[in-house]
Amino acid sequence: MAAAHSPTTTLADVVRHFAPGWFAAVMGSGVLSLDTLALASRWPVLEAPAWALHYFNLALFATLLLPWFARCLVHPQLALATLRHPVQASFYPTLPIAMLVIAAQFLAFGPHVGLALAFWWTGAVLTFAFGLAVLYTAFAGEQLGLEHVTPANFIPAVGLVVIPIAGAPLVGQLTGAARDLALLLNVVALGAGTLMYLALLALTLQRKYLAKPAFGMLTPTVWIHLAPIGVIPVSLLNLAEQLPFALPQGVLLLVGLLFWGSGVWWLLMATLLTAAAQRRGLLPFALSWWGFTFPLGAFAAASLRLGGATGLAGVDWIGIACWGLLLVVWLATLVGTMRGVASGSLFRPHP
Repeated sequence: MAAAHSPTTTLADVVRHFAPGWFAAVMGSGVLSLDTLALASRWPVLEAPAWALHYFNLALFATLLLPWFARCLVHPQLALATLRHPVQASFYPTLPIAMLVIAAQFLAFGPHVGLALAFWWTGAVLTFAFGLAVLYTAFAGEQLGLEHVTPANFIPAVGLVVIPIAGAPLVGQLTGAARDLALLLNVVALGAGTLMYLALLALTLQRKYLAKPAFGMLTPTVWIHLAPIGVIPVSLLNLAEQLPFALPQGVLLLVGLLFWGSGVWWLLMATLLTAAAQRRGLLPFALSWWGFTFPLGAFAAASLRLGGATGLAGVDWIGIACWGLLLVVWLATLVGTMRGVASGSLFRPHP
């Protein structure tokens, strides 16, 4: 019997089936570069890999932009259909969030303030725009059910809390009306994103209690809980440094530790749920594996920041352990992605 051959994937197929979630790879690679650079101050041997990751991520972002824009231009109806999809739509904001991560990279690796500002302003405006578009489509429609609820629903609204990561430090580089506008944008983003996270947290926990587990391709979404848990404390500390009034440092650190403590709990839960999916054979490789990376990296970053600020060694060591796990997961996901690109499996429609 002749061996079966997989169909050849053409450039047209890549454009037609290019998923918006591809930019989660930029988010995950970017946070890995930032965490690695943070640890390079202790272990200088990590500085060269951190810079290599930085340049790799810039090239990755530029490469992914081409098919993303091509799909919008060549297949606008497909792009709109994805925007209306109850699950896939939540991944559209990964593009502007990736830009916010790159803005943070340009501050850390340089700094290159001009490039950071360009990426931050664009990313911040698009994060608001995509978040409003995705949520308005969901709120105004009737297609959502409990089975559609996953932590991926966090992405459109909670992407807002990423804005002050680079945005708050950049406020200090601005003057006059531009500074006031940037500060206001950071405040609105952190406030809206934090409260939306709390509301969506309740909704996702309801799904976990009352509906079937989101295993299979959606298994990695359970880790998305760690993204706002990790980002909010860092954004809060960054923003507090730019406010025209002083806040007690101890109170800020306590709030950060409360979020961090919930993150430790969820880290254990996510590990258990992922292991359960693996045991049942319900953890196939998919593009969604990049959903493991940014949340884990965000929590590692928060742990390193809070560990250094509070002097709590345990917090710091958990951050280092999360960075080590992130590195392993990132490498496994990168290899799987390269195989999927080579075979064309990542550019075929899924049911």
